[in-house]
Amino acid sequence: MTAPPTALTIAGSDSGGSAGMHADLRTFFACGVHGMTAVTAVTVQNTTGVSGVVEVPAETVAAQIDAVASDIGVGAAKTGMLASAATIDAMLEACDRHGIGRGGTTPFVVDPVAAARSGEPLLHPDALDALRHRAFPRATLVTPNLDEVRLLTGIDARTRDDLLDAAKAIYDFGPEWVLIKSGHLPDDPECVDLLFDGTEALALPGPRYATEHTHGAGDVFASAITAALAKGASMPDAVRGGKRFVTRSVADAYPLGSGVGPVSTFWRISPRSY
Repeated sequence: MTAPPTALTIAGSDSGGSAGMHADLRTFFACGVHGMTAVTAVTVQNTTGVSGVVEVPAETVAAQIDAVASDIGVGAAKTGMLASAATIDAMLEACDRHGIGRGGTTPFVVDPVAAARSGEPLLHPDALDALRHRAFPRATLVTPNLDEVRLLTGIDARTRDDLLDAAKAIYDFGPEWVLIKSGHLPDDPECVDLLFDGTEALALPGPRYATEHTHGAGDVFASAITAALAKGASMPDAVRGGKRFVTRSVADAYPLGSGVGPVSTFWRISPRSY
């Protein structure tokens, strides 16, 4: 037996199992990648919302990265909930030690998770500035949704025509690539995401499904891209593959609890049997 490619998620937990590091690990597994974690926070949540957050000390986050990178190695890494500027800075220092991110050899996907699906903030105010000016310049790819674009840039994108302006504004912070996710344009009959490298923009259309069960969709999209990068895919191919993966996961989303259910990665590993 030989070891599969490896990927690291630096993210928070979801006690309901729908989003965060749980969604990332499910996606890594379904994509044939060995998943590892650096846990940044423990959330108390279910399908109706987040009722509590306990942050992991920044030095412990960094130590988790050091532990897995120095022993197992990291083929690609992604972030999720980072909570505070202290966590972001400690994470970046650890990533620098192991060549993760721009200037290194390991692709680094920054998914700037700023709020829970139900609206609860997941970042301290100082963390937004740390994301903009310290994390984004180190990122191979940044993957904000439109709510996160508004928080980070002030741009309120409401149509497809606004997506390029949003991508340019995020790109100005210094990442190598930007992916703007347009799932929050409910009046558009399609979900058209936009990949931008500072010069060229690639539109990625996909169907929009009539389901409320979309919890974890952004995490699944970013982690599917990360898995493809860990396998050596180019950025455009990784994003195309991630788009196909999350589209099918939304199509197979299922109800859970009394609130919003998760998108499903089960389609990739077996026929639907639940």
